This record gives sequence, C-alpha cells and structure tokens, in this order.
Amino acid sequence: MKKNMRYICYPFMREKPSTVDFEIRTDSLTTRIGLAASLTKDIPRVYEDLMYLAPMAYHVNGSVRGKLAINEEDLQILSDMYDFYVSEVEGRVDIFVLPQGSTAACELHVCRSEAKKSVRALHKVSLEREVPEILFDYTQLLANVLFAMAVYVNKHHGVEEIQFVSKSYPMRKKKKEKSGGLTNE
Repeated sequence: MKKNMRYICYPFMREKPSTVDFEIRTDSLTTRIGLAASLTKDIPRVYEDLMYLAPMAYHVNGSVRGKLAINEEDLQILSDMYDFYVSEVEGRVDIFVLPQGSTAACELHVCRSEAKKSVRALHKVSLEREVPEILFDYTQLLANVLFAMAVYVNKHHGVEEIQFVSKSYPMRKKKKEKSGGLTNE
C-alpha cells in the first residue's frame, strides 16, 4: 500500500546518513534568510542580496545528495559581497560582538549561526562520504557575509555594536580615542 504523502514531511527523514541532517539544517538556514529578507526591505542592497542568497542556500543543500550546484563563479559573487559589506563596516567587524541591535540585524545573526551549524553538519557528512571543498568554502564564507550584513544593518539603523570580552579566552580589546572613534590596542 502506497504511503499517503500528507504524512511525509521529507522523504529521506528516516535515513541514517548525516546527509539528512545537513539538508534539514540548510533548509532552516534558507528559511531564516527569507525571514531576514522580509525585515530588510528598507535597505534595498541587503534585501536584494538576501533574496539572491536564499536560493543559493538551497543550492548548497542539494549539492551533497544531488549534482554539485555551487561553482567558482558563485563563490566569487559571495566573496565580492563579503568585500562590500566589510568595507562598509570597517572597524566594526574586527572585534567579537554581541548578537544584538535591530530586529533585522538580530535575525541576520541567527542566519550566521545557522550557516555555522550547516558547516558543522557538512563536516559530519564529510566523515561518511566525500564532500567537495567548495561547499565548505561557500558555507563558511556565507556565515561571514551574514555577520558583516548584520553589522551593516546595525550601522544603517544607527545601532552601536557591543564588544563581547570573553572571560575564557584572551581577546583584543578596543579602546576609545579622544576623537570618540574606536581603534585596536
């Protein structure tokens, strides 16, 4: 007897390989990117970039089980996106910051976290089967782009970053100059 599809949310759910966990994780990432896009319509550049990244996250998703859908051109586009956002928030991304600020920036921090979880899930897959290195590069760079976007969105909304100083690990601190700007110690 054929299973009624209404009782199946994902056909591979009961498989043992970690590929399923990776696919579920990247589905979550894509969903969060869509939510972040809905919160950034007031910042056209970010909105357009997120609407580009949402299907790219699904391409990463399918690239393990199916045909590799990420190529060097895709990686370069993402790298250029990273360069843009980092240049726009220079001096704000060279410290470890608390994930706070505007709702849109906070959602981008969630996206960043989801991308990191996707990298970890991809690592688990790589212990079971060969995974193209470009998928690791793309997913890790994606996490960094999402971080820079979060800081960019906070800057756009006039929200200052709050540096996190760990009690567990030695970190560089920033100090205020007399002009009120921040510099590295």
